[in-house]
Amino acid sequence: ALEETVTVLGDKAMQRLQRGAVAGVAAAPAPAAPVDLPRRYNGHFNTEAYDHLDENPFLRVGDEPLSTFSIDVDTASYANVRRFLRDGSLPPAGAVRIEELINYFRYSYPQPSGDAPFSITTELAECPWNPQHRLALIGLQGRELADEDVPARNLVFLLDVSGSMNEPDKLPLVQQAMQMLVNVLTARDGVAIVVYAGASGLVLPSTPGSHKEVINAALANLSPGGSTNGAAGIRLAYAVAREHFIDGGVNRVILATDGDFNVGVTNQDELVQLIERERATGIFLSVLGVGTGNLKDSTMEKLADKGNGNYAYLDSLHEARKVLVHEAGATLVTIAKDVKIQVEFNPAAVAGYRLIGYENRLLQNQDFNDDTRDAGDIGAGHSVTALYEIIPAGESVETPGIDPLKYQRPTQRTGAAASDELMTVKLRYKAPDGDTSRLVSRVMHVQPQPMSANIGFASAVAEFGMVLRKSKHAGNGSFEAAAARARRFKGEDLEGYRGEFVSLVELADQLR
Repeated sequence: ALEETVTVLGDKAMQRLQRGAVAGVAAAPAPAAPVDLPRRYNGHFNTEAYDHLDENPFLRVGDEPLSTFSIDVDTASYANVRRFLRDGSLPPAGAVRIEELINYFRYSYPQPSGDAPFSITTELAECPWNPQHRLALIGLQGRELADEDVPARNLVFLLDVSGSMNEPDKLPLVQQAMQMLVNVLTARDGVAIVVYAGASGLVLPSTPGSHKEVINAALANLSPGGSTNGAAGIRLAYAVAREHFIDGGVNRVILATDGDFNVGVTNQDELVQLIERERATGIFLSVLGVGTGNLKDSTMEKLADKGNGNYAYLDSLHEARKVLVHEAGATLVTIAKDVKIQVEFNPAAVAGYRLIGYENRLLQNQDFNDDTRDAGDIGAGHSVTALYEIIPAGESVETPGIDPLKYQRPTQRTGAAASDELMTVKLRYKAPDGDTSRLVSRVMHVQPQPMSANIGFASAVAEFGMVLRKSKHAGNGSFEAAAARARRFKGEDLEGYRGEFVSLVELADQLR
């Protein structure tokens, strides 16, 4: 696997390409252009690490008629990008995961009907940055749960108290964030606190959520010091969660860290195997990243993905309130797991296509029907959005095709190819405690519609991400155009998140 580690020496950044299964495996570095990070980390080397992402290319429908991927409900990239911009620097490309920027926002998708855990919305419009192309939206909206329908929660806070957390935007922020969550828990819920540094320990055994003063006092008394042995803490946290397992409830470890695992068992493969074993027992893992200077984004994203959880980055108390209070259901309560999407394109209508984002969520086509293949989960109230840029039939596709086959001919088209269908969207998902997937599908038709608020705003976020990453597929996209469309389709914006986005795009335009 190819991983990009962004290492900053003093005030300047150098980009290293490390070849190996995990970060930390020695390899010969390849030269790359310097990248400025926002500020020095406590006067020392800045060692933030991000996976290298090769953006999805355009594919010919004649060669690749199917596109298969796992959903992604992480939002860490957006908050981290915001941190970079507010600190006066453009982020490195590896920090910009476009699907996480898009999924940071809620959209006006309908609530599901009947017993379905989520609704499916599809839309087609002209592509703003390339008017000869089309933009297809697939939107999922998870069912909202009333307070009385939220299951009892068995939570274990796994908190990094190592020396690297001794910064105002690290442990103190985590303490206040967790206290926000505690304040919305009930007597049906239980909270335990496990900490880790050079050693790990149980600070607070599982305590009813109604005992807020006891839990908050335990949080307030934490202090940082020592090196980081994250694996030992994770093992203890899972053991505590198993001891207090709630059948039919929420059983989740919430890890808060800068991800700087530098002592003990730090091999990501070993951590992942541990988390996958516990996932199979019904105990899931969510990860909250904090801090500047040694943020191990690549590690934390992998752990959350393997733990059937989500990964968020907390750059402020405002973000902590969004993740842990306003969207507590989406963060903590899983309503559908192993959600996969497979799209089949009609070659009579589509010459080529490109999935925007989701580069590290791609699946093999055969994985779609394989119920042993892990995929992303949807939480209560979560919305998930995916965008495809589509090249209509008759337009050229700027990607090499394959030579004509010598021994066989391509499969003949069926009668459906002559219809007005653009593509068929299929989804598979499991119940939170299920092992067998269910299949649903939706057909999209060729005729584009006027741009709705959903696809209008989502496309603005995607354009911002592409320009920020200096994507070769950005066409005539620009920060200015993205900001203008975001303003046009901002909508009601009760929480102010969309207005903030417009300000961030304008800030990025000033920093470029």
